[in-house]
Amino acid sequence: MRVSLPMYGINRDDVELLWQGLSRWLAQEGEEDLPPHLCWPDDLYAHWQQPDLLLSQTCGYPLQETLSAKVDVVGVFRYRAPGCEGNDYRSFLVARKQDAGADIGSFLGRKAAYNSEDSQSGYNALRSVIAPLAHHGRFFASTLQTGSHRASLLAIKQGEADIAAIDCVTLALLQKAEPQCLSGLKIIGETPPAPGLPLITAAGNEARLLRLRRALKKMVEDPSMAAVRSRLLISGFSPISVDEYQRCSDMKLRAAALGVTRL
Repeated sequence: MRVSLPMYGINRDDVELLWQGLSRWLAQEGEEDLPPHLCWPDDLYAHWQQPDLLLSQTCGYPLQETLSAKVDVVGVFRYRAPGCEGNDYRSFLVARKQDAGADIGSFLGRKAAYNSEDSQSGYNALRSVIAPLAHHGRFFASTLQTGSHRASLLAIKQGEADIAAIDCVTLALLQKAEPQCLSGLKIIGETPPAPGLPLITAAGNEARLLRLRRALKKMVEDPSMAAVRSRLLISGFSPISVDEYQRCSDMKLRAAALGVTRL
């Protein structure tokens, strides 16, 4: 069986500890052949679509665009981070401090950084914000794909870009672990909320889906896991339907209706 939790791996040791605790509860639920450690795959799309995927975490936008026929949604972690509300999260718009006080409209004709085109937090949500302000389908003069939220922040610091949308959980984790990443930077706005990053399993095994949900619920209530949950900002777990992620596709559709199909 394959297990990964790749999306908030700023401190991988803590994510591994989270899996150790969850695997104990899964074993009590009767799940067998549990791997002793998480994998950290380079090709996430191939990994997410494997028939022996026990558990992983993806993003709501690729879930809707690519993965929904191959996986079942187990649920979402709830996070204790600014910008999170219930099962939802959002992105913060980050720029250099000298742009403090500016709003998103002030960035017309400037350069945006984004982690990847398949990112809800870094691309799709930002596109939804700039779409009503775009001229002839464009708002930014140019964009820079960086490969990660952390790299997008660095690009802004170094003057290679002017603004980026950063997942609020990632931002909070970086503030704790690597505050130097945020020096000289400022939040100047936010995106609309969307359902949090979905926990997924290979499609078609209802009994396993229920075991995963029970084990996750027990893990987030386990007093022995309180410290690692706190470090990872996890405050709870909620089962959630894949239908909730239509909100991500709706952002794309609304932007397209305004003539904006890319940043």
